[in-house]
Amino acid sequence: MTAPLLVSVPTTALRDALAPTETPVELILWDLTEPIGLDHVDIVVPPYMGSASRLANLAGLSTRLIQSQSIGFNGVAEVLPPGQVFANAAGVHEASTAELTVGLVLAAQRGIDQFVRDALDGRWRPRDYASLADRRILLVGVGGVGRAIAARLAPFEVEVVRVASRARHDDDGEVYGIDALGELLPTAEIVIVVVPLTASTHHLIDERFLAAMPDGALLVNVSRGAVADTAALLRHASAGRLRLALDVVDPEPLPDDHPLFAMSNVLISPHVGGATTAMLPRMARLLADQIDRLGRGEEPRNIVLRT
Repeated sequence: MTAPLLVSVPTTALRDALAPTETPVELILWDLTEPIGLDHVDIVVPPYMGSASRLANLAGLSTRLIQSQSIGFNGVAEVLPPGQVFANAAGVHEASTAELTVGLVLAAQRGIDQFVRDALDGRWRPRDYASLADRRILLVGVGGVGRAIAARLAPFEVEVVRVASRARHDDDGEVYGIDALGELLPTAEIVIVVVPLTASTHHLIDERFLAAMPDGALLVNVSRGAVADTAALLRHASAGRLRLALDVVDPEPLPDDHPLFAMSNVLISPHVGGATTAMLPRMARLLADQIDRLGRGEEPRNIVLRT
């Protein structure tokens, strides 16, 4: 009989959600807050958020796969001990993050946040706002989340201009290179940024980027907080020149009473793009698939790092 794969999960919820697998498996709870005291674990699933620093507790542990619950993996390479294979959670969060992105865009365009403030004041205040229909949207980032956002924007009768690290054509048409941003930003009424945080995208949204956007334009950041220069965001928002919708900020969490919280032209959600009821079952399906892939001697999905 084949020995079961030893798999650690950080929560009882993920343990209980895991569907039956064709590969025998033994599940243990481990949140990586301290060394596990074992020589080998086949698959380690770290906690969802804030777990990068805990990866140091993998030192001396033999594994076959570290399965993240996040898509982004910035900072992992710096702390992941040697000899590890790290996979991200591509396929888990795209739909929910795209939903939030479209929600932020609609809320900002149609003044929903202002209507909520009016209602809290007990006042009926009709106002005219710009439509989402007929707007030109610059989508910076065409990975899994970017594709999901573009698909959900299509029914709103908008023009979506896509930008990636390099220019190319795909099944959906033209993709501009990042070097074209200077020409494209002045033409966009809405700019959505959904790029991974790397050395090349750190502070991509800087003074020059924001200054190129037209007055009244909306910037939506659903990537990582450090993709934007917070000081530059604050300057342009406080001047009333641009509108912001941010699911990510730098620092994170944003300190209580930060000036961005008080601005009527700024919408902030607390990094909850993927935090919906869709996450747990999708993560459980991904983990079950990874278990069976290893059980069959196949390559795991979504490998992004090998140390």
